[in-house]
Parts: sequence; C-alpha cells; structure tokens
Amino acid sequence: MTDLSAQEKYKPNVIAYYTGGGGTVIDSFPIEKISHLIYSFGHLKGDSMNIHAAKDSALIAKMVSLKKRNPDLKVMMAMGGWSACPNCSEVFSRKNGRKTFAKTTRELLDFFHADGIDIDWEYPAVVGYPGHLYTENDKHNFTLLIKQLRKTLGKKAEISFAAGGTKNCIDSCFEWRKVIPLVNRVNLMSYDLVGGYATTSGHHTPLYSNNQQELSADYAIKAMEAYGVPKSKIALGAAFYARVFANTTDANNGLYQPTRFLKGVSFKNYKTELTEEKGYTYYWDEQAMAPYYYNQSSKSLVTFDDPKSITLKTKYVIDHKLNGIMFWELTDDAYSDGLLGVIHKTIQQ
Repeated sequence: MTDLSAQEKYKPNVIAYYTGGGGTVIDSFPIEKISHLIYSFGHLKGDSMNIHAAKDSALIAKMVSLKKRNPDLKVMMAMGGWSACPNCSEVFSRKNGRKTFAKTTRELLDFFHADGIDIDWEYPAVVGYPGHLYTENDKHNFTLLIKQLRKTLGKKAEISFAAGGTKNCIDSCFEWRKVIPLVNRVNLMSYDLVGGYATTSGHHTPLYSNNQQELSADYAIKAMEAYGVPKSKIALGAAFYARVFANTTDANNGLYQPTRFLKGVSFKNYKTELTEEKGYTYYWDEQAMAPYYYNQSSKSLVTFDDPKSITLKTKYVIDHKLNGIMFWELTDDAYSDGLLGVIHKTIQQ
C-alpha cells in the first residue's frame, strides 16, 4: 500500500527557460502546465549577479505575477548562458567573489520574490565559448560556489545548474558527489549535441544513441548515474527548436555527412519553414528515437524535437522517475497546440 501511494505522489517537473525575446507575450502561454519558469539570463557585473535592463526587471516581476494563475509555479533566475560567462572562472575562483555573488543573488531573489537561481556556466574546467577562460580548478570552485549559494540562500531556495550532455562535460566539469546533495536538480542540456561548430551532421537532441552517434539523452543520464547522480535530481533536456545544417553530400539522407551549421528554427515556425513544398522530407530514426528532415535540392539536414519525440522523452522521464523534463525555450513554442501541451498531455495520461 505504501508503494502505491508513493507512486501516486510522483509528478515530474516541467521546467521552462524563458528569454522574453521577440515581443512574445508570456500571458499567451499555458503557464498552468509549467512547474518552473526560468528567466534567462542575468549576468555577472563585477562579482555581482546583475539584471542589466529595466525591461528585464519588469519581465521577472511579470513572471512572478503568474503565480496568481499557477500558485505552484516556481520562478527562477538563470545566470550565464553560452556566450555570457567570460569572467565566471576568475570571479568564482575567489572566496570574496563567490560571497558577493551569493549575497547579490539573495538580494535579487528577495526583491523580486523569486524562488531560486540556476547557474549556466558553460563550462567549468572545459572549453566553452571561444576565448572564455577555463582552468582545471573551476571544477572544485564550482562546488564552492554552490556551497556558498546554499549557505547564503538557505534551505528553501531552489538551486539548479545546467550541465552539458557531452562526455567531456560529464566527466570533467563537476564534482558530482559533492555538489549534487546541495542542489534541487541538474538541467541536462541533452540538445545541441551536434552544435554550431560541428563539421559532421547528426541528431542534435536524440533520446537514444545509435550506431553512428554515441551522445544522447539516455547516454548522458547513464553517465551521470555512474558518477552517483540520482535520477530524482536529473531533468532531461528537450529542444523547442530545430538546427539546420548544410551538407556537402546528399548520402544517407543527410545524416553523418560533412556539414556546416546554417541556422535555428523555432517550433512555432516548422509548419511554414520546413514544408514539403519547400523540399523537406520527414524521416524518423528508430534507433535514436529522433526525427529529421532532409532537403534534397538544398542538401540541408534539419534536426529537432517534435510531438512524437517529445512524447517519448516525457515517457522516458516518467518511466525512469527523473526529476522532470526541461526545455529551451518557451518563446520557441506555439501559443496553442505546442510542445508544452504535448508534455502536459503525456504526464496526464
């Protein structure tokens, strides 16, 4: 009887990053279907956590006000992002840098009545954005940063961090056993696995590995488990956008060919941009559980998540009792009949 009641209580988190870009009105999204809404991004200014523009402050206040619609909603602020952590290594190497950051984070959370911080340092101890400083000491300094945040913010605050889904990051970025007890979850970036600097095409956000591509959500989760990360603290990452790659050959319907990255396309624009009329043919990789388009005339491959792959990812989260499903990002979704709706429907089933 105890087991049954424990099973009934499990409900995966649904974690949405939100940039607020493009004039999108957040009121138009089904906020009731989200458990965590993460403002993206605050940045370092000196040693302090900083929200740099009045419009961003207004956006965070607006996000917090959505608790009227969804009383269970947690609103968090993310610090960093792909190109926005040039000073993270230096600032977080110093005790006073970490203390100032934690103190100013607390001040902002208190000011906005927000619930927590998400650290998007891409990446501690391994190469990230070209030219950004990184050292081996980042790995331990990241632990010290999270310790300082937990001490300063207290037990009730939500603390999470984003982790790259690559072998390099999982093996080298974090002291998993030390840092995991201090955080609520890890947001696993199991997307961009074939990214902007890729020279060979492939799936950017597959659920499973296949014969040609080792990296996948399942691969990363198993690798994290091997380091002692409990499933209950892993949020699987989904992509609400496609990546388009130009190939030099049309072999294998575009997969695993010499390539260069062209652009991203939001899910809300798939139906107008990635059409049969424009030459795109849909394919499904049964091994990777991932969709892709190939355009024979332009020799372009499109890799993405869609309702089918999102359903399978959500089921994976439920079957493995992960912490939840996380996605980048809400402004890429359609206001209605979007991927967030697919996640919600799958959880309700």
